[in-house]
Amino acid sequence: MGILIKYALLGVSLAAPIGPVNAAQMDKGMRFGFWHAWLLGLGATTADAVYMFFVYMGLVGFLDIPLIKAFLWLFGCFVLLYTGIESMQTTALPEVGDQRQHEKKLRCFFVGFFMSLTNPLTILFWIGIYGAVLAETVSRYETSQLIVYSAAIYAGILLWDFFMALVASTFRKVVPDRFVLLISKLSGLTLICFGFYFGYQAIQLFIH
Repeated sequence: MGILIKYALLGVSLAAPIGPVNAAQMDKGMRFGFWHAWLLGLGATTADAVYMFFVYMGLVGFLDIPLIKAFLWLFGCFVLLYTGIESMQTTALPEVGDQRQHEKKLRCFFVGFFMSLTNPLTILFWIGIYGAVLAETVSRYETSQLIVYSAAIYAGILLWDFFMALVASTFRKVVPDRFVLLISKLSGLTLICFGFYFGYQAIQLFIH
């Protein structure tokens, strides 16, 4: 039981560092509520599951191809800039009963999915961290245990997704609207900065 908690905490630590997904979750949660933030995070964790599967199956060699990397950086740049500019343009908070009209929940899922899927840093993270965990676990445990421990890591990521959505939506209820809008704009600015960074990395790859 203790080792499962250890791997679950590893999953939390993988998801916790500040990045575009956490910034977008904070924005969606404070503007639209829990479900929008949770679904955006769930989309991102679905992309994490895809890369976990790739690493598990050893299908990560093609991700080192410069053209593939450049495409991921470029598409990630587009997703982040679009989402960030949309957040910066927020002038008012939607009413709780009018959330569906302003933002479709399914759209939040796909925004989170593509935001994480096209993030080369996510790829490197999973190859480096999960790849190392995989190598250690394979040498010490059976395949069935490897699947259980991988599931524990993923459970930790889902737990962080729930926590972020809960915190963001709770903030909306207890802080003034002006402060919520300020946080939303700061989140949007953070996403735009990440977007420019992604674009810069894509240009560097095209140049070299």
